Amino acid sequence: MKSSWNLVKLGEVLKQDKEYVDTLEPIEYKKLSVKLYGKGVVLDDSVNGATVRMTKHQFAKAGQVILSEIWAKKGAIGIVPDEGEGALCTSHFFLFDYIKEKIYPPFFNLFIIGNLFETQLSAKAQGTTGYAATRPKDFFNLEIPLPSMPEQHRIAGRLEALKGKMDAVRALRGEQEKEMKGLLLAQYRNIIEGAEWKPMKEVAPLVRRKVDLQPSTIYSEIAVRSFGKGVFEKPNFNSDELTWEKPNWIKGGDLLMSNIKAWEGAVASVGKEHDGKVGSHRYLTFVPNLEITSAEFLAFYFLTDEGLLKLGEASPGSADRNRTLNTKIILNTLVPVPDIHLQNAFLQLQAKMEQLKAAQGGQLVGLEGVFPAVLERAFQGSYE
Repeated sequence: MKSSWNLVKLGEVLKQDKEYVDTLEPIEYKKLSVKLYGKGVVLDDSVNGATVRMTKHQFAKAGQVILSEIWAKKGAIGIVPDEGEGALCTSHFFLFDYIKEKIYPPFFNLFIIGNLFETQLSAKAQGTTGYAATRPKDFFNLEIPLPSMPEQHRIAGRLEALKGKMDAVRALRGEQEKEMKGLLLAQYRNIIEGAEWKPMKEVAPLVRRKVDLQPSTIYSEIAVRSFGKGVFEKPNFNSDELTWEKPNWIKGGDLLMSNIKAWEGAVASVGKEHDGKVGSHRYLTFVPNLEITSAEFLAFYFLTDEGLLKLGEASPGSADRNRTLNTKIILNTLVPVPDIHLQNAFLQLQAKMEQLKAAQGGQLVGLEGVFPAVLERAFQGSYE
């Protein structure tokens, strides 16, 4: 590190937002999900204030730093995006504002993008292995090298230019994925032409596997993102902290749907890696008859325009919070059931396209691998 750079604690350049509310209205609130390893902050499923049992809440402001109490040890720290303005944050998250006289926000954001806090946060996390927590005082004690304000602007500008190249590669990859999606959809239409259509209750009946919660036990939970973004892992929870939720067991091969966001594409097949995890009672598990279909094929169908239309019809209501998936309607919904061999061939094609997309993303992966190293050199004063 250059001699002109000082190591400063985050408590000198950030201040905690301590504006809390104790009660919530019985309305829908936006929520945030902080991805691991500095991968950003996105909107999560909304929640009705009447169902929230915690008594300490905050409303996020765009541009704030947000830290997950439980998953900070895995780099769950990020910047609240514009669409996160006003999102509800429970007491399991902490919000911080910049002291802008001392630090340039885009400069600080580079530490987050490069996931440069994870090692320190992991070392400071306190608690059991599955529930190790990070407190604001731990966060404030982290140290960063801090150059002069003009130097912060220079470094941020140079590294933002590199990030711009990465964004350009992402855009190109997006166009390639769009073309492959069109080809895959055309093949899908070919195989369902003349296929038999059967109700979901015959193809993939609804199965609920209630969890017999054990006291003081940690459970691993998954959920489904909207817009066909697939399954994701949620923070582990302690059974003693549950109030209104009644989780169910989930198995690999299930078709998983959100009963409040299915109309928005919150549908996914569950992989073997998630076998034995649990899901909120808000998620419905459909078990396909593997002799005639699979969760992967059904998920593809329900994420087509026609499938989303049927999910919308099965989710009556005029407002988002009222659009609950009607199980009777969805179980009587007809779905295409082409020959299983055609389905398997289609899924193999889909898998090959996924492999191709991964290969085409090699340049982006390479840049993303280089970026943290460049960041570290910059913060050591060697990026010219």
